Amino acid sequence: MSSNSAKQTALIKSKRFLPFFITQFLGAFNDNVFRNSLALLIGFQLTRFESSLPFADNKDILINLAAVLFILPLFIFSATAGQLADKYEKSQLIRIVKFSEVIIMSLAAVAFYFSSLIGLLAVLFLMGTQSSFFGPVKYAIIPQHLKETELVAGNAWVELGTFIAILLGTILGGLLTELPSATTWISCFIIGLATFGYLSSKHIPPAPSSVPDLHINWNPITQTFRTLRYARETRAVYLSILAISWFWFLGIAYLTQLPNFTSFVINGNPNIWTCLLASFSIGIALGSLSCDRLSGHKIELGIVPLGSIGLTIFGIDLFLASYALPPHNLEEITIISFFSISANLRVLIDLALIGFFGGLFIVPLYAMIQSRTNEAYRARVIAANNILNALFMLVSGICAIISMGLLKLSIPQFFLILALSNGLVAIYVFSVVPEFTMRFLIYLLSHSMYRVKSLNLDRIPETGPAVIVCNHVSYVDALLIAGACRRPIRFVMDKPIYDLPVLNFIFRVAKAIPITAKAKHPTSFNHAFDRIAEELEQGNVVCIFPEGKLTKTGEINPFKRGIEKILSRTPVPVVPMALQGLWGSFFSHHGGPAMAKRPRRFWSKIRLVTGHPIPAEEASAEKLYQEVAQLRGENA
Repeated sequence: MSSNSAKQTALIKSKRFLPFFITQFLGAFNDNVFRNSLALLIGFQLTRFESSLPFADNKDILINLAAVLFILPLFIFSATAGQLADKYEKSQLIRIVKFSEVIIMSLAAVAFYFSSLIGLLAVLFLMGTQSSFFGPVKYAIIPQHLKETELVAGNAWVELGTFIAILLGTILGGLLTELPSATTWISCFIIGLATFGYLSSKHIPPAPSSVPDLHINWNPITQTFRTLRYARETRAVYLSILAISWFWFLGIAYLTQLPNFTSFVINGNPNIWTCLLASFSIGIALGSLSCDRLSGHKIELGIVPLGSIGLTIFGIDLFLASYALPPHNLEEITIISFFSISANLRVLIDLALIGFFGGLFIVPLYAMIQSRTNEAYRARVIAANNILNALFMLVSGICAIISMGLLKLSIPQFFLILALSNGLVAIYVFSVVPEFTMRFLIYLLSHSMYRVKSLNLDRIPETGPAVIVCNHVSYVDALLIAGACRRPIRFVMDKPIYDLPVLNFIFRVAKAIPITAKAKHPTSFNHAFDRIAEELEQGNVVCIFPEGKLTKTGEINPFKRGIEKILSRTPVPVVPMALQGLWGSFFSHHGGPAMAKRPRRFWSKIRLVTGHPIPAEEASAEKLYQEVAQLRGENA
């Protein structure tokens, strides 16, 4: 077992996470068992119900009404739920919510017993209400129980559990409706799942209140707008929420159209629909778990554009694969004949990869929201996420109606529009939040040309100001360090390097500080030191390359006195760092000017070694030179 798999397994087995995971999984499972069994009963056994509704015999209206009744509470109650999750101890709040699920499922059993359609629709609304109160506390409790290095893995397990629950709930809901005494079996299962969910919630560790003295605003309208304002306070967080909502727009669109896609495009039976749903769900599960491995156990926004690119590419290919399917026969194809046609396998693979890249897309976004949102109103920001998710899902359904109802588009054409729209949305988001693009370029560099292994990065202070000093080997030193470190770093670099095409975009987004020689431009030289002092006074980390230029021999050049000038003005700890293995790379001066020769190889092994912090009063140019030289050793 790899170290990544071992860490993920250790997390899911831990007492601080496993009870929560089981609780949220059983809740999602129960939701889908009830909703899908009710939808199938309405669709195929409507006559078993009694109702005084004027449209009680219209299946299409009832199914769409059921969907609205489940989503509507997210608009009404999410803002209140976010306040409660911030005000009260979260594990106790989860137990209250899960106990309410037992009561709601008992009411569902009563409605099944009396064949009351109105009662079942009312229960569906109550389930949506229960879900709206569970959502904010569900995601707000994760960062209280997990370390920051576990946030990605924790969210990956949650997303995996959610989509596996959707898959299993859909399958079980279908199986239960085909049994004799179907409503009795459904009632037993949903009450049983709710009960087990409540029992597992009793083992969730306590999570203290974030704002115990918070005054609750019970007006859902005014509080909804106030909650959305909390989400907008940090632009990157707000756009991440919009990106998550867009994912649910896509996800609901694909999931909703799969039954008709199976029937009218593939000419398949319900078993084939189950295979397509399984492919999509398992893809999301694998993509979610892969996030932790690909990100190196940290919140890596560079994966988000990768996920978005995959969603567009394989969404387009799903459209193309649909037109490569063989002509329909008069008879419906079976599961055996489905797998014997290569074009069908292409559809299956496309759906799996759409799910996989969807997992890569969504998990880092959830982790970033949790990490970058103030704990005092974290649950309210997550409530804002739920509100916007519901809005986007509602708009997704309207778009499907317009596209295929009014515009008469085929399902494959609708899928093409989804894929192309995703590309446009991605371009917009990544242009207004260039941090995503910057991290993506850094991620590509550090996972294509280089394999970077970090040692003792935990020696960089988690909070507060510090200066990092490192040897200067190549034009991409700053990118490799930025990709490895969890804290944002302000790099001080020679202006010609800062002005390099493409890299300049990254350096500007990272708020790098260009510097020129004092003799060439004294004003710019002094301005750079003013910027350094400002960043340190604000509690940020600044990285300098005291050599002042790239090495041309592979050896470390003497350190200049600029570091002493920085420390005399702003005394902060100094963290020595050394890059090993970059000499001889395409971006170094080995064998001639950098970037003027063909790369020798890709995926070169690079090591980034961090030393112990040195107090400002003990740090001198000579001492820091010796520390960095010792860290680098003979591995130039």
